[in-house]
Amino acid sequence: MAASPSDLAIEGLTKRFGRIAAVDDLSLSVDAGEFVCLVGPSGCGKTTALRLIAGLERPTAGRVVSGGSDLTALQPAERGMGMVFQSYALFPNMTAAQNISFALGRSMPANDRRARVAELLELVDLAAFARRRPGELSGGQQQRVAIARALARAPRFLLLDEPLSALDPQIRGRLRNELKLLQRRLGITTLMVTHDQAEALAIADRIAVMRAGRLLQVGTPEAIYDMPADPFTGTFVGPLNLLPATVESAGRIAILDRAPLKIAHNFPAGAKVTVAIRPEFVEVAAVPTDDTIAARITAREFQGAFVRLALTVEGLDKPLLADIASGQTIGADGDAVAVRLPAARVRLFAAGP
Repeated sequence: MAASPSDLAIEGLTKRFGRIAAVDDLSLSVDAGEFVCLVGPSGCGKTTALRLIAGLERPTAGRVVSGGSDLTALQPAERGMGMVFQSYALFPNMTAAQNISFALGRSMPANDRRARVAELLELVDLAAFARRRPGELSGGQQQRVAIARALARAPRFLLLDEPLSALDPQIRGRLRNELKLLQRRLGITTLMVTHDQAEALAIADRIAVMRAGRLLQVGTPEAIYDMPADPFTGTFVGPLNLLPATVESAGRIAILDRAPLKIAHNFPAGAKVTVAIRPEFVEVAAVPTDDTIAARITAREFQGAFVRLALTVEGLDKPLLADIASGQTIGADGDAVAVRLPAARVRLFAAGP
């Protein structure tokens, strides 16, 4: 597919600090109007990658391209990118309007500058707060001022570095929805860094998962959650049970070398594999059958719509997690139960070293 002028392409981007590769051969394309979340654990290189894209760091190798134009050697102000930092970086002695006006510079006529500031405050629903300083605004309002400032020069791209992490947990859900609606309304191509997988799953069109400077998988939230490329990606975006198994034949494996499971796969007979399944797909019953695994309930957590059971299984060094509907009666702590793993909900990976 031919790249549109608003597309953003990161090609082989690498940043080394001495012998350490903070970002290692990162390649990623972001389509026009798309909202992509770059996720990974602390220290994986995602913020460094964003700074390289913005021009705040110089890459060791690779390039940043927009619509066929190489941006790598350009200064940050020349790249057509607006950036919102984790701390928002607002001037505490300036009002909301003054913070936004500052981003426009003095080259714009004063009347035009005031009109643009008013337009942006209206856009982020802060027209009534124009004269308030950051200390007089809530965290969510400060965030919106920062976004308005980033949009002041009508950038083609919006870069967000952990924009919700400083907010109280109870308002993060509401504000991430507001952020997504604003991005949709503007149609601006957006790349956001976050370590919060639930946040990324909720608002991203696509998610890019990083680990140790490298990109592991890129896909829709549904694809990343349901079809992770490896156990790390699977466990990062949500709870995931991992069980050892041995391949018996082309259509059959033995979980923990005892529970048979009929499943299509491409592994040779005798291969050691890892079975991965989300807790919500684990089936728990009181009566065992030929294809179930014996377990014992050791703990439970009430989660509102469901109860998460922790199950002890012989041969596993971690509890097996299973989610059952609230109100469903399975047994008390200490009771024996039978666990079934439906083949349609299982992912198979090669066993690790």
